[in-house]
Amino acid sequence: MTAPATPSLQPSSSSTAARWRLPPAAAFPLLAVLLFAFFAAGSAPSPLFVVFQQQWGFSPALLTVAFAIYAIALLASLLVAGSLSDHIGRRPVVFVALLLQAGAMLTFLLAEGIGGIIAARVVQGIATGMVSGALTAAVVEAAPASQKRLGAMIGSVSPLAGLAVGALLTGIAVKLALHPVPLVFGVLAAICVTGAVATLFLPESVTPRPGALASLVPRISVPVAARVEFVRGVPTMLAVWSLAGLYLSLVPSVLQQIFGIHNGIVNGLAIATFFGLGAASPTLLRRLAPTRMSAVGMSWLALGAGLVAVSLAVHSVGLFFVGTALAGFGGGSAFSAQVQTLAPLAQPQQRAELFAALYATSYLAFSVPAMLAGRLIAPLGLPVTVEGYAALVLAVAGMGAWLRWASLRREAALAVR
Repeated sequence: MTAPATPSLQPSSSSTAARWRLPPAAAFPLLAVLLFAFFAAGSAPSPLFVVFQQQWGFSPALLTVAFAIYAIALLASLLVAGSLSDHIGRRPVVFVALLLQAGAMLTFLLAEGIGGIIAARVVQGIATGMVSGALTAAVVEAAPASQKRLGAMIGSVSPLAGLAVGALLTGIAVKLALHPVPLVFGVLAAICVTGAVATLFLPESVTPRPGALASLVPRISVPVAARVEFVRGVPTMLAVWSLAGLYLSLVPSVLQQIFGIHNGIVNGLAIATFFGLGAASPTLLRRLAPTRMSAVGMSWLALGAGLVAVSLAVHSVGLFFVGTALAGFGGGSAFSAQVQTLAPLAQPQQRAELFAALYATSYLAFSVPAMLAGRLIAPLGLPVTVEGYAALVLAVAGMGAWLRWASLRREAALAVR
């Protein structure tokens, strides 16, 4: 192809418009950054929830509602629009979702009570639900042909890394900034708008096909080739994301009421430790096959959840952080292994739908247990509620680890035959 002439401000043909597109080598990291930014915005409000609670005087139960409503809205959005990008393309879905996310950040910024926070979380959940499957699929598709496993790994790591960094930076802002609320949400709104503009220059990885309106009918569907592996991964999704829900909803309150720590940086650090090590672990364990990585990860997650439960009973903040680190490391590697295993089992036109089902299951685990825990705080108290929560995660993670190790033993026995 000859070098293109300088394009006009209003391209008149598809070939001219294509000249504005970024090359795949640039699209891949940009999409990974956008996925990261979405989830950074998802965790950013968490260290501020305690600040809002002190400012406006709402109950711990309402605090978990403000958290859980995000995941419920996200789930509803996944069910309606999770596979839309398989029909109309990735770019338009990502573009609209980024603008909605920017609107959510502005709603946080203008909120004057818990009602405003809940409204912002609803918009944020809708945006993230729209884009989770589409953006994860786009990252996998934009990866170079020789690095598809890397694309799947980044698709699983970017959300965890975003959740870690979003909470940590907000915690630092709460501690050090004079006005943390406008700083955090103003910057995030600007990033989302900039990202929306950047999507206009991304190449499209999916050929549009009929059925867009029909795809909006709520349903959960897993491609036939991926169903067995999807079912095997359910304990992983339940254990990892229910513990993630605990950290984003109640851990700041745990640090204050159980350990007596009133420090925004420590609040953010606890969340960042869990999600940050979850993001790092797939890279550190990348030499392991996905099935073995999952077995190892679930074992560490079970151990970490057990230590967290013990730390709450003995009031040891050091043990709490050790358990948090082990649980995060194990949970991140187990979930990444799940994504790496599932991604090759779907055709490109089915991939967003598969990831939508993956995230729908994950976000049910992310929201429902945390909201139930919020309801139990009044009759049982925060310590008993959180200890029981961690113990249940330990049980599910232990079952998931046992199933994965059993699968490895079966594979080894068949190889010997």
